[in-house]
Amino acid sequence: MNEKFFDLKKEKQDRMINAALKVFAKNGYAHASTDDIVKEAGISKGLLFHYFINKIGLYSFIYDYSARFICLEMTSTVDKTDNDYFSLQLQIKTSFANVMKSYPYMVAFMYSTEHEDVVEAIKAIYDKKEILPKKIREYLDYANTASVKEGSDISRLDDMIEFTSEAVMRKTIAVNEERPENYLTEIKKYIIMLREFNR
Repeated sequence: MNEKFFDLKKEKQDRMINAALKVFAKNGYAHASTDDIVKEAGISKGLLFHYFINKIGLYSFIYDYSARFICLEMTSTVDKTDNDYFSLQLQIKTSFANVMKSYPYMVAFMYSTEHEDVVEAIKAIYDKKEILPKKIREYLDYANTASVKEGSDISRLDDMIEFTSEAVMRKTIAVNEERPENYLTEIKKYIIMLREFNR
């Protein structure tokens, strides 16, 4: 990646990033077309490759940028003093919704990479795969689980919330990607429901 990308105006950077996020999130690596990305971004293919060399370079950059951006948003959104398990889960998902205000497809893209089956793409992000999960674990490992029913498997509860979050995210961007509050309203209902079931 050409570091001069960051010398571009922020608006142009974000147009390119958002275009790549959208195309990769909707199509996966194999079916993501750089023609579609440049069309969405309103730039030339030559300019895209000037900064990212090739599609795999762009994919790797987008993943790293997304993981770090979401982590930063979580740092400013999550209140560690409110460490109830379900409250923390909701705060983490609130940070996802906040991310969507600037980058509507960023969280959806991150979820899509979990299902990626192109070896080249998997290898390109392999050393970055723990950035976001590690940050999430920083919060959830110290969660107060008093509100979780005794005998419940916390790791399965984590998975249940993540699977639901991904499904809600897919539904949200399919209907209206410009309304992150729709995602937050829906995922909040599920988290509240899980809290009630654990009473």
